[in-house]
Amino acid sequence: MSQHDDDAEILATARAGFIDEARENLQQFEQALLVLEGDPQDSESLNAAFRAAHTIKGTAGLFGFDTVVSFTHEAETLLEALRSGKRALDDDVAAALFESRDQIERLLDDLGNTPPTPAVQASSERLAERLRALMGKAAPPPAQPSAAAPEAAEPTAAADSEQPWQLSLRFMGDALRNGLDPLAFLRYLSSFAELQHMRMLAESVPTLEQLDAEHCYLGFEVRLKTEADRERILSVFEFAADDSDVRLLPPSASAADYHALLEHRCGKDPAARQQLLAVWQAQGVQLLTREEAAPGTEPGEAPALPAVERRAEPAAAAAAGGERRAAEPERRQGGRDRRGGDETRFVRVRADKLDRLIDLIGELVIAGSGAQMAAHQEQSTLMMEAATRVMDLVQETRDGALALRMVPIGETFGRYQRVVRDMTKQLGKEVELVVSGGDTELDKSMVDGIADPLMHLVRNSMDHGLESPEQRLAAGKPRSGQLALHAYHEAGAIVIEVSDDGRGLSRERIIAKATERGLILPDQILSDHEVWQLIFLPGFSTAEQVTDISGRGVGMDVVKRNIEAMRGTIALSSTPGRGTLTQIRLPLTLAMIDGFLTLVGGVHYVLPLAMVSECIDLPNECHEDSSERISGTFNLRGEVLPWLDLGAFYSLPRDPERRRSVVVVRSGGGRVGLIVDRLLGEHQTVIKPLSNIFQHLKALAGSTILGSGDVALVLDVVGLIGTAVHTEPKRNTS
Repeated sequence: MSQHDDDAEILATARAGFIDEARENLQQFEQALLVLEGDPQDSESLNAAFRAAHTIKGTAGLFGFDTVVSFTHEAETLLEALRSGKRALDDDVAAALFESRDQIERLLDDLGNTPPTPAVQASSERLAERLRALMGKAAPPPAQPSAAAPEAAEPTAAADSEQPWQLSLRFMGDALRNGLDPLAFLRYLSSFAELQHMRMLAESVPTLEQLDAEHCYLGFEVRLKTEADRERILSVFEFAADDSDVRLLPPSASAADYHALLEHRCGKDPAARQQLLAVWQAQGVQLLTREEAAPGTEPGEAPALPAVERRAEPAAAAAAGGERRAAEPERRQGGRDRRGGDETRFVRVRADKLDRLIDLIGELVIAGSGAQMAAHQEQSTLMMEAATRVMDLVQETRDGALALRMVPIGETFGRYQRVVRDMTKQLGKEVELVVSGGDTELDKSMVDGIADPLMHLVRNSMDHGLESPEQRLAAGKPRSGQLALHAYHEAGAIVIEVSDDGRGLSRERIIAKATERGLILPDQILSDHEVWQLIFLPGFSTAEQVTDISGRGVGMDVVKRNIEAMRGTIALSSTPGRGTLTQIRLPLTLAMIDGFLTLVGGVHYVLPLAMVSECIDLPNECHEDSSERISGTFNLRGEVLPWLDLGAFYSLPRDPERRRSVVVVRSGGGRVGLIVDRLLGEHQTVIKPLSNIFQHLKALAGSTILGSGDVALVLDVVGLIGTAVHTEPKRNTS
């Protein structure tokens, strides 16, 4: 691969990292706006929104994404006006900022298109104009700045846009190591300013033998014209605040200001002073003598330098810079940047690499089982002890690897705050979103898969479940409805609940609609659970009016199908006038599980260990039942439990002389006994997906490879029981 190809790959990887980081910042931006809308005086949220927007703009500028930079700057300017008190937060401003967040996301999605999509650019221009118009609205008079404010007496370029500013810029040694491109800042500066004269100072670059290719030696002296003010110019370099020294002199700067800058840059070094003076002279700067520039100063004494050109506090910035430079030798030890803090706590890893690691550990689990089996066959004590130790380590490694893919579901729950906010305004309802259990962890792949079903359920509750404020008051309820998202772990699974305190489902309307469509008989008696399950039929809906938001029942078959594809279940319960609860139950991971291995008719079956309650000998009631039956009931210590004969269900041969057992499993809040031929004990199970030709078998969740090389089938207990319920009546009548 050529150097050009290597550079292109590095750049592509960096851009992908930028987009991922920008999306995270957008999420922070949105969360801050949601808090700010409820409490306009929350300065911390306002600062968080500003920081997120500024980070997006700064990093986009490094990559030359001008469309993102120019639009984000408009939103950032409005946020800065809110911070300074020049603009008050109202509904129009909040709506524009939320729309700005969505527009930035569209611009990020459009980065791969060359040229940019015209429609996206047009919407950026319209919204940018709207943001600028909001800046022109009347606002509360800003507080008068104190006399001690360093920038109070500084004129802005807007007052004298025909005269140039003087920008003195020096980058620190670690700028390149920290991913900064000095020229990118100047390119962005040129987007709104005319760079009349720019001189790059490369005198500090050493000889080739002494050159450190990762060290930045560059400085710049720039004369520029612009109608922008000081704040706008300095904001260009805010992203590099810790890796640069920026000094900005306004068009009205005096000779004393320039002499102070000269003192700051060169100290008492006469050669350096003459060199910088020559650069300024070539740029058209006319300086007076020291005595004329600063009468009353002592010989050799420099006038006070204007305020440090950082948005941070001058003292803090200077102290931080001094500490950074003092610590540079330690940080560069070993040629690496030894920065601490949160930056060292997280490492970005591509998802496909992580998936590959999980796959390899799965194969290691299978190989370890084979080694353990071989040790038992050899009857070698040393081999069995070594194999057991290896399997213990493999299990710890498996758990650690799976934990890498576990993420809090709170990230998904956080997305719906914006949905609730937008829909309350669209529907004219008042809704409070209550989130609990957000720290409950779930496999990343399942978090992505559950997002759309949850979105549909939230929209259903908002649109058709919760009443308007007037209807709620008439029903004796609080004016504001409540929508709750709750997650928790239970028996090796994660349970996600979506509930509302709205009008609830109407049993009579559901039965009437099902009868009308011929789904049930007119005189058929159904339990509440069976009635609620009717809404999961394709196209079934009791909504009086179809909206573009949702309809309770419209698309619910898709929701159920998506959840079942992840080996999950969904159930509804509702009380008229009090609300609806939707409960989703999912396995913690789709990759590996702790299983319980059984043998039925010569075929190995694996049950999720978390669902196994106990194992017992085959009860007499099961012996007495006809061999043609696949299910029945038996008495377990005073509790009547249903049983299912796996051999009969799968039409497998059965040895009547073999002693059989019952595995009692938990399912849907109840327990069921599964009759098997042999119990083989716990087994670490690596789940392999079934071929497409077996996808219709709901009773199977996948397959796995045993240490002996045999194939075992992983049972989907919920699907198995559901299939058996529909199969048994057919067998009895045949």
